[in-house]
Amino acid sequence: METKPEELSPEQIEAGRKLFSGPCTFMLSAARLDQLPVSELGEIAFAGRSNVGKSSLINALTGKKNLAKASNTPGRTQQLNYFNLGNQLLMVDLPGYGFAQAPENLVRQWQKMIFTYLQGRVNLKRVFLLIDSRHGIKKVDEEIMKMLDAAAVTYQIVLTKTDKISARELQKIISETNEKIKKHGAAHIRLLATSSEKKQGLEELRAEIAGIAQ
Repeated sequence: METKPEELSPEQIEAGRKLFSGPCTFMLSAARLDQLPVSELGEIAFAGRSNVGKSSLINALTGKKNLAKASNTPGRTQQLNYFNLGNQLLMVDLPGYGFAQAPENLVRQWQKMIFTYLQGRVNLKRVFLLIDSRHGIKKVDEEIMKMLDAAAVTYQIVLTKTDKISARELQKIISETNEKIKKHGAAHIRLLATSSEKKQGLEELRAEIAGIAQ
């Protein structure tokens, strides 16, 4: 029998609204794992291919236009950028994977750092894995999903840029993605579909994050 995720309640939606109506401030950028902050707060991380829209989504969630700065060149963001969400949770914007305008050895170095972070960060509560709705889950995304499965790190798929495709195409990609999620042990059952530009799906994502903060 197929299990479907329960609908988010009005109370959960309100908790998300309250959390994100409070302060959210940039903390630091870490180029190495020994620069990561020591904190008792839980962490969530945003991961995804380069140019998937991580910075835009963080800005849309917090209602701050330039909180997370997107690079004009995909693959240029090399650091883990930390944000403090109302002293209740830390949010981490991870470097994009799968494409980078940089020397190969540097790309490998970034990837190794990210993988080590994902596998070893004790206070990491959930990874939000962003997937461009126009392209769906690619081979490089599957590799990350398998690695998170092996490390038993819970992750949740967030489709981005849903305003760029038709409603019919969106339903198709949601259906295909849900089928793929079933094959991954650490994947959260609820798929979220968002558009930073049109502010769609943001209150559901805020509610999910508020649940983790609580």
